[in-house]
Amino acid sequence: MFKFIVAGIFSLLTLQASTDEALSAFKKHDYAEAFKLYEKSAKEGDAKAQSALSYLYAMGLGVDKDLKKSLGWLEKSAQSGDANAQYDLGMFYLNGNNVEQNSKKASEFLSKSAAQKNTNAQYNLALMYYKGDGVDLNVSKTIELLSSAANAGHMSSKQNLGNIYIELLKFDEAAKWFEKSAAAGDESSFLTLAQIYCELKEFKKAKNWASRAIDGGNKEAEILYKKYELEKY
Repeated sequence: MFKFIVAGIFSLLTLQASTDEALSAFKKHDYAEAFKLYEKSAKEGDAKAQSALSYLYAMGLGVDKDLKKSLGWLEKSAQSGDANAQYDLGMFYLNGNNVEQNSKKASEFLSKSAAQKNTNAQYNLALMYYKGDGVDLNVSKTIELLSSAANAGHMSSKQNLGNIYIELLKFDEAAKWFEKSAAAGDESSFLTLAQIYCELKEFKKAKNWASRAIDGGNKEAEILYKKYELEKY
């Protein structure tokens, strides 16, 4: 049901360090100057600059590529409290990218990032609680984290909250989240909503969503429409 969201090597927000000059140099593709400026701020303890420096080392921009130094600066940034660095490092440990796979460490860094309202961290940590991966299985914690991310607009969290409530046979709650997902432009939610409302025997609503799914070419929706004779409603 769930799929982890894996960002690129790093979140692009890692480059939003406090020094405007460094960011300006980066945007102008003057990577050597960007590296020099980010390094200065990083050594002074700037967490965002540390994260940006990690990115530059990882990509070999303005400096020779060095994954060991990249990881070292990312760890410093995460320990200094940068939410994006904590998320990136957590995902590294979760997937075993440039480090030995370690779900427990992944959960620790994702928890720190999630506490700072990083929605991708909340989502991926929710999946870990759902699967009992590196943490004790806890569906209530999964719902709590997904709800926080979903309320902040995280699309996958909206969809998967709906799926969890279907598994729990709480169809009214499931419909609420799939409605939000559909309103945000997720056409794949149309059929699911039609199925939910058929289950709830709210056939007028089921007809509406089935019709929208059919308009999008969904063959399953056509079968559902005929099965429940939705043309009557």
